[in-house]
Amino acid sequence: MRGKRERSTVNATALSLVLAAAVIHAGWNLAAKRIRRGGARFVWAYYSLSAVMLIPVMVISLAVEPQRPQWTWLLASAVTAVLHVTYGVVLQRGYAVGDLSVVYPLARGTGPLISVLAAVVLLGERPGPLGLVGAFLVVGGVLVIGTGRAPAHADAADHAARRKGVAYGLLTGLTIAAYTLWDAHSVTGLGVPPIVYFGSGAIVQSLLMAPYALKDREEVSWLWREHKREIVLVGVLSPIAYLLVLYALQLAPVSLVAPARELSIVLGGLAAWLVLGEANAVRRLLGSVVVLAGITAIAMA
Repeated sequence: MRGKRERSTVNATALSLVLAAAVIHAGWNLAAKRIRRGGARFVWAYYSLSAVMLIPVMVISLAVEPQRPQWTWLLASAVTAVLHVTYGVVLQRGYAVGDLSVVYPLARGTGPLISVLAAVVLLGERPGPLGLVGAFLVVGGVLVIGTGRAPAHADAADHAARRKGVAYGLLTGLTIAAYTLWDAHSVTGLGVPPIVYFGSGAIVQSLLMAPYALKDREEVSWLWREHKREIVLVGVLSPIAYLLVLYALQLAPVSLVAPARELSIVLGGLAAWLVLGEANAVRRLLGSVVVLAGITAIAMA
């Protein structure tokens, strides 16, 4: 009885961490959606802020880490940095041309689906019936989000923007699947400590983008003047959401953490409807709920 009570308490704590992470994740994506200009430089700005913030945390982690640093840790961080830079730029481009209620759920929903498909094709895993139902629900939810009647006043430009939003959402999902699979391999197969991995990855991400970002310092200055709040919000909230999930994974199984984490899909749909007033947001919100149900089924399979 005591063991069951303790396990329930631990799972409740983990669930609280993940729900907080979902709210934070949806929040920083809402802030990122507000940026219409200088997308790649905006990504560099918030990556750099995250790196500066994480350096002291990483130093402390290295000081108390029983393992000696390995060169493989740096290699793993460099690979995830490239993948995360690609993710950040593609996501920001999607937000520049598409609606939050399209890009965000497609990105968050197709990432787990592609990860499952990659596990089947590359690792020989065989999902059970529940996993197949989950995959079907994700695809169905994506179709609900990406299709539907356009508003009566929509012109050719609106239709083109919608198609681009769907394309960038799916492409972002592909990058999420790529870094998810690599990150799982890095922290389990290569044994890289998560804090060190994330912190050094953020530093490499900033360095990789610096030559491009600093080519136009006037644009960077303009971004800081006009969107300082968004840069700080994303730079601070993004790593916090990630670290909350990491801590939750240390307390509870993935089958509990993964579906709860993707609650951010529904929160993003609500934000698009209530805050941004996007068209067809209710339909897209319903599609987001279907995607969340699919992800839950995949996680429980």
